[in-house]
Amino acid sequence: MKVFIVLAHPEHQSFNGAMYRAAVEALSAAGHEVKTSDLYAMQFDPVSSRHNFITVKDPDYFKQQIEELHASENYGFAEEIEREIQKIEWCDLMIWQFPLWWFGLPGILKGWVDRVFAMGRTYGGGRIYADGVFKGKRAMLSLTTGGPSTAYEKGGFNGDITAILRPIHRGILQFTGFDVLAPQIAYGPVRLEQSERVTLLASYTDRLKTIASEQPLDVGIY
Repeated sequence: MKVFIVLAHPEHQSFNGAMYRAAVEALSAAGHEVKTSDLYAMQFDPVSSRHNFITVKDPDYFKQQIEELHASENYGFAEEIEREIQKIEWCDLMIWQFPLWWFGLPGILKGWVDRVFAMGRTYGGGRIYADGVFKGKRAMLSLTTGGPSTAYEKGGFNGDITAILRPIHRGILQFTGFDVLAPQIAYGPVRLEQSERVTLLASYTDRLKTIASEQPLDVGIY
């Protein structure tokens, strides 16, 4: 299996960094091919503009989707964008490793999506959801939270984690055709003892040993 892992955390010694390394090591040891994008180490620019492209459709008015369609037809993406798109096209499974910030993706990861998930190349022309460009591929969110699991239950003070993650699961991943696996969530690792963090990493490693046979979630329309 070909696995693409995207890391969006500025500190490699963080628990996100540990989960990222554990995934790379476990998947490689299991014989899977692994490619990565460490967005902070890459100094990936999350801001969209004309520097997304080496082609120009309309020099007088910038509309990103129009430029994306033009670039898709004319090999016109900037090298850093083309490289990331090719990693997604290459993989069978994509994993995003990130901390949940303000109930969503860190800005650098959201900006990566904004720039890399380009119209014409990753969606468009009716190629969405069940007919999406990435149909047959799978994706999984691996994330940490600041609070305990009880804060993210139905009725918890932060609300249901399933609802919080739904815009990512449905609005980005399923929208472009991915089958979505259950998220790997480490709740409040900063509040845990070292032994508990070790147990969390071991559980994640065990899961990854059989990840190729996991069945996707039914995120649904509502």
